[in-house]
Amino acid sequence: MKEFLIRFIRDEQGQDLVEYALIVAAVGLALITTVNTLSQAVVSLYSSITQGLASIGAGGV
Repeated sequence: MKEFLIRFIRDEQGQDLVEYALIVAAVGLALITTVNTLSQAVVSLYSSITQGLASIGAGGV
């Protein structure tokens, strides 16, 4: 039993999978944050364009 525990503790199989999973999680979190920020910027830009067009339309009448 003692030998099994020692081999289990020293075994590094599967460690790469955990590291890759952590990297994928970090990249995914960064992408989500970036997309959220970009979407807010696009909404703000669209809002300012529509307000500008509305003011042009109101001034021309």
